[in-house]
Amino acid sequence: MTKLALIAAIAKNNAIGFDNKLVYWLPNDLKRFKELTTGHTIIMGSNTFRSLPKGALPNRRNIVLSRKETNFPGTETFSSLEEALNNCSNEEIIYIIGGETLYRTAMPIADILCLTEINDTPENADAFFPEFNRSEWEIIENEAHTKDEKHNYEYSFVTYIKREKKFQ
Repeated sequence: MTKLALIAAIAKNNAIGFDNKLVYWLPNDLKRFKELTTGHTIIMGSNTFRSLPKGALPNRRNIVLSRKETNFPGTETFSSLEEALNNCSNEEIIYIIGGETLYRTAMPIADILCLTEINDTPENADAFFPEFNRSEWEIIENEAHTKDEKHNYEYSFVTYIKREKKFQ
């Protein structure tokens, strides 16, 4: 069965971006992103694709969602998340990599949240990860990291899985 994962680096106020760029540059977060998504399908909005410095990410199936454009080199394009998911295998993990609108659309059907939670609130942000009810999610990984010469903020890699709904 397909597993849908949302992956993002979020500030304490859920900020993820400003001017179509990431708010934070954390080398370990980028390394984790690469490790988790390589060999899998990634789905992104058109602005997220445009923000990638070298275009389509290597060693991944890149899918861009756009109702208007289709010219995203190295990718497949679909007009909706539903259409994209219908064109994916039932056995794969699919990572939603942004932006804000796509995260909001995918949150109700997500199975996994792979978050880098950054202990900071940025001065400027115009894109945010959606609020979510933490009681509906179980933490299966919480790896804290301190500031160092490459990381200006404390951060944690936190993986959540959706709790099974119990019917009475």
